[in-house]
Amino acid sequence: MERGLFGFIWRYSRREQLLIVPLVVASMIVLFASLDLPKTIVNEPIQGKRFPSPDSTVTFMRVAINLPDFLGGPTVLLQGFPMERTPYLIALSLAFLALIVVSGLLKLQINTMKGWMGERMLRRLRYTLFDHILRFPLPHFRRVKSAEMATMIKDEVEPLGGFIGEAIITPLFLGGQALTALFFILYQHIFLGLIAFGMVVVQAVIIPRMRRRLLVLSKERQITARQLAGRIAECVDGAVEIHAHDTSNYERAEISARLGKMFRIRFELFQRKFMIKFLNNFLSQVTPFLFYLVGGYLAIAGRLDIGTLVAVIAAYKDLPSPIKELIDWDQQRMDVQIKYTQVVEQFTTDDLAQPELQQLIDVPQLPQQGNVKAANLSLLDESGSKVLDGVSFEYSLQEHVAIVGQTGGGGSDLAQVIARLVPPNSGTIEMGGIDITRAPEAVTGRAISYVGSAAYLFPVSVRDNLVYGLKHRPVREPGYEGEAQRQRELDLRESKRAGNSTCDIQADWIDYEAAGVSGAEEMDARILEVLKAVDLEETIFEFGLKSAVTAGQNPGIAESVLRAREAMRERMNQPGISELVERFDLSRFNRNATLAENLLFGTPVGKTFDVDNLAKNAYVRKVLEDTGLAGDLLKVGHKLAETMLELFSDLPPGHELFERFSFIQHDDLPHVKDILAQVADVGLDRIDEADRNTLLALPFKLISARHRLGLVDEALEARILEARRQFAQNLPAGMRGAIEFFDPGKFIGAASLQDNILFGKIVTGQAEGGARIGRLLRQILEELDLRPLVVKIGLGFQVGTGGARLPAADRQKIAVGRAILKQPVVLVLDQAAAVLDPASQNRLLASVLECRKGRGVYWVLNRVELAERFGQVLVMDRGRLVERGKFVDLKSAGGALSRLVDAG
Repeated sequence: MERGLFGFIWRYSRREQLLIVPLVVASMIVLFASLDLPKTIVNEPIQGKRFPSPDSTVTFMRVAINLPDFLGGPTVLLQGFPMERTPYLIALSLAFLALIVVSGLLKLQINTMKGWMGERMLRRLRYTLFDHILRFPLPHFRRVKSAEMATMIKDEVEPLGGFIGEAIITPLFLGGQALTALFFILYQHIFLGLIAFGMVVVQAVIIPRMRRRLLVLSKERQITARQLAGRIAECVDGAVEIHAHDTSNYERAEISARLGKMFRIRFELFQRKFMIKFLNNFLSQVTPFLFYLVGGYLAIAGRLDIGTLVAVIAAYKDLPSPIKELIDWDQQRMDVQIKYTQVVEQFTTDDLAQPELQQLIDVPQLPQQGNVKAANLSLLDESGSKVLDGVSFEYSLQEHVAIVGQTGGGGSDLAQVIARLVPPNSGTIEMGGIDITRAPEAVTGRAISYVGSAAYLFPVSVRDNLVYGLKHRPVREPGYEGEAQRQRELDLRESKRAGNSTCDIQADWIDYEAAGVSGAEEMDARILEVLKAVDLEETIFEFGLKSAVTAGQNPGIAESVLRAREAMRERMNQPGISELVERFDLSRFNRNATLAENLLFGTPVGKTFDVDNLAKNAYVRKVLEDTGLAGDLLKVGHKLAETMLELFSDLPPGHELFERFSFIQHDDLPHVKDILAQVADVGLDRIDEADRNTLLALPFKLISARHRLGLVDEALEARILEARRQFAQNLPAGMRGAIEFFDPGKFIGAASLQDNILFGKIVTGQAEGGARIGRLLRQILEELDLRPLVVKIGLGFQVGTGGARLPAADRQKIAVGRAILKQPVVLVLDQAAAVLDPASQNRLLASVLECRKGRGVYWVLNRVELAERFGQVLVMDRGRLVERGKFVDLKSAGGALSRLVDAG
């Protein structure tokens, strides 16, 4: 990156800047003409200086040039049009209007080109900064905060985009405007011109000096804002510790102190800014005062004509604005220069990876056979201490190698060096004759897979996380046609101009061949194999059962689900099974479903009939009023609120009762308490509409069989069934797409697969009822060969930010599956199973080693006894390789490995 802002601007936008210059010059010519024309209008047609008699005429638009005699002498290009006084006035006025239009069009074109150029350069700068992040060495991420990096790319460089387009053109344009106006005033009258020139000099000298302190304050404001963003991110990441140690008030105090410091900086900044603005406006208004005073005196004395004075005053109106904007531009220049310098410093590091290491390679040469050979590997940490010291070993590419040692012994550091995540300070490591310390990521990213002890999952689906390791390059371009093709060509052209990547994100990036399959259909089967290998297939199957899927997303799903529903219905007739599920029946109230489900007798599509919106829905309210349910449900809601407040008032947040009785969140209890107090004062019928909706919404989440509060009797059930009938019968046509009614012969796209197959609700209170139904459901799906389809649907489960919706064990399993799926030459695992329980660790290790038979594995183990399953063992201690060999031999030798086994 260029160290200076103007170097960056000139290097990447020189051509665009120069293209605007002719337009700026043209605008100056038009400006001068528009300043001179009012003087002509006043002096000639209005005062009549060129019209000595009423029938006098003046030639309009006569164009002539004085050429030398040898070129023909004076030459008339346009004879012009003779006009009397009034037509001449109209013609000059129309000419002035034309100059205004042309000037406006030139400004429009200049501003459009500046904006286009600025946005393109801002895009380039943001892309360059992100590119630097991707090239940071891993240790560098320990010294930076992700929130600060994101803030700098998103917010701090935003002002640069507006300035880049104005960096060269704006001073040229505004300076040209100011010089044109100043030259015009000097041309009209030297004394008035000197007054204007003197005031301009005063503004140009005093204002920038006063703004120097503003630059310092702006820099402090930027730094404190960035630090605030980083501290807030720390609090978000450490939320568990804050609550666990009761330090929330300490954190509030610190944030308050930071906000106070920002307030003081910003307040001083605003004070100085408005003072400078006042002074600038004052100096701008003093000059017209002098013009009226001095110019008026000269006009009275007959030494200055009125037209000239009017022209000078009109010209000066165009002078303060560009002068002020030039001063503002200079302030902005210094401000963005500081921002640019700070950002570049944050994104610059001495050991930044070279771009060639991350270049796109279609078919890189990967190690096929040979050995993994480490020679005298040494690695220093940030303090300069050796964490690896002269490590050397050599094994075949097919070997399974365990790495063991005490915590901090260097095993994890060795794993990162083998995976080429951290380059060694000295020594080399080769795979199949390829020096991976110098190889591009196109080689290492395909030949090696790495999973750490706390793997990261991207906030996408399980499937997308699994295939993420296969997205090295676009494999198949999308087939664009018509308008889409033209838009793609435009995007590609802009990407090239902005120095961005020209790869199409809409292309198919998945390298099926690397996964050992030929296409998307085989990929599903391959993913299923991997899920079984990492003991995750059952979990994904459960995700699929709980997922809602439309028929359009999965062709054939409706028929498959209806077959499973029919099979379930037949099994439900068996003794001991029928009482476990309460099926949906149009004529019966389902006591294991919510009151909302009973009223709608269907599943909402979208937000119209969502359970949280039912109380405010006009049509639902009408149905409730017509059937007399509105008052009854309001009373139920009031009773429910009283009960919840009595139960929850002394419970801490997160208590299991909040999960069971999910009517009211802990944070909403004070508001509900206020509503109940208002009801006690004015009565249930006279409370506010918003509070009424709050109470009315509570019963819709009530499940009679589960909550057992005795608030829904048989009479209320009967009225709800009548409301159900009216709701369906009178539903407006425009709302029919907002709900899918329960129908035993139709697939319900808005409901989960499990609810679709059961077509009912599991009865609450039956011993092992849920487990028995679950086993029956799995049995039916396997008999119908639908289990792979359910797993495929489960792969669409969204894992959340960083995989937060999954347990840590499942996150690690997905990461291991991702590593296995791309079939690397060498698989490196750094305590990847440490978060699993011992039994799960044993299963995962055995399964991974089995599916990696004949392919290299290097596994840093947290339990030394597991090393017995590996062909070779490396024993690390304080950064040194103290032992290596077979587990049995090392254990019997009574050395370092034997001591680890005894210790542990």
